[in-house]
Amino acid sequence: MIIKPRIRGFLCTSAHPEGCRADVAEQIAHVRGQGPIADGPKRVLIVGASGGYGLASRITAAFGCNASTVGVFFERPASGNRTASPGWYKSAAFAEAASEAGLYARSVNGDAFSAELKEQVADIIAADLGQVDLVVYSLAAPQRQLADGTIARSTLKPIGAPFAGSTIDLNTSEIKEIELEPATPEEVADTVTVMGGEDWQDWIRLLVDRGLLAEGCTTVNYTYLGSEVTWPIYFDGTIGQAKKDLERATAELRETMARVGGTAHLAVMKGLLTQASSAIPGMSLYLSLLFKVMKEEGTDEGCIEQVRRLFATRLFSTTGDGVDEEGRIRMDEFELAEATQARVKSRWDQVTEANLDELTDFAGYKDAFLKMHGFNFDSVDYEQEVDAYRPMELG
Repeated sequence: MIIKPRIRGFLCTSAHPEGCRADVAEQIAHVRGQGPIADGPKRVLIVGASGGYGLASRITAAFGCNASTVGVFFERPASGNRTASPGWYKSAAFAEAASEAGLYARSVNGDAFSAELKEQVADIIAADLGQVDLVVYSLAAPQRQLADGTIARSTLKPIGAPFAGSTIDLNTSEIKEIELEPATPEEVADTVTVMGGEDWQDWIRLLVDRGLLAEGCTTVNYTYLGSEVTWPIYFDGTIGQAKKDLERATAELRETMARVGGTAHLAVMKGLLTQASSAIPGMSLYLSLLFKVMKEEGTDEGCIEQVRRLFATRLFSTTGDGVDEEGRIRMDEFELAEATQARVKSRWDQVTEANLDELTDFAGYKDAFLKMHGFNFDSVDYEQEVDAYRPMELG
């Protein structure tokens, strides 16, 4: 079939297998081009391994540290006239590249929240690797089925007061006003249940109890604080409460990890377009402004640049550089630089449809959105028919 992007709101319902392969190839090339990472991990579990920071972590571990990786994700294969999800194509491309490089790579597709899948992954680690020395948790999910069968669903809403702001329509480039009613206490609690630190802790407890964490093992999760212009919908909203719960979990996990002489980290990353952030109301405007300023300043980074720098200079470094008073690893120093934020804020209230291209990099935002789904790569001929089916060996 000939595959084109099908955009509905903030969603793209199609993905291109060759474009997703090109995306993975570019990330691998970046990591290889930076050279090997000293003292990096050799056996790595990534929960949420199919996109964004999770996929970048798997690529960095494999091609920067020569590590064996087990990746966990929940993705959709192609079916009939429907393409696979981007994460399926990218995970298949990663597995193929890892095999060509002689690297162990085992993938598990399923519900990472479930006890059954956790045990399945633990069995794989025990049989194939013995133990792991790094656990990356980078799961972004819309809902979670609890042990009693009930479903908790995450929401993107403000807390305490309605939110009014602006967003940019991906199809039309129109700036539209949006209004959201505040979340109920139940919606806040459910968002924390889905996106907070509880499941991360469940994974680590199981791995510790089964003796699958090597001495000195590290675990890391990713978070975002952002600019004060986004706080009403993000940091002070439902998703922000879940991110604050990650800080609680990190502190408790440090005690758990001490049982194996290891530690837990929370890494604060810069604002980026990911599947999760594309759904947050108002973020398209902020990120478009941010991309414009940071590209002009020469400080912009994508997921792979951020994660490779994290691995090489912070996560396995003994200097303690880049750690704030709360013990968080700060990778957002360029985004939150005073001069950068001053330029973003000065343009925040000036943007109109007439000056959108002048004040923002919405074109770059849309390009990143399309590339996230395998489109807009110069190396791919999108007029050629392709087979939407991509096999992937699963554990």
